Amino acid sequence: MHIDWAALGSVFGVSLIVTVALVGLFTLGIVGLSKRETASAQGNSAALALTGAYACFAACTAAVAYGIYLIVA
Repeated sequence: MHIDWAALGSVFGVSLIVTVALVGLFTLGIVGLSKRETASAQGNSAALALTGAYACFAACTAAVAYGIYLIVA
């Protein structure tokens, strides 16, 4: 049996980068929701923070759905 170490390392590297990117994107969504809470408490408009948070969560959902599609297909 021959293990292709270069391919294994490539898969590990890509999965590590994608994981860090998804965690960062989700964190931006949480920060956006936090800014919305702060803006609402101060009486300011929170539409931009809420839109940004929803966009981050939608991107996370799309990335996870694409990953599941790649696994199933």
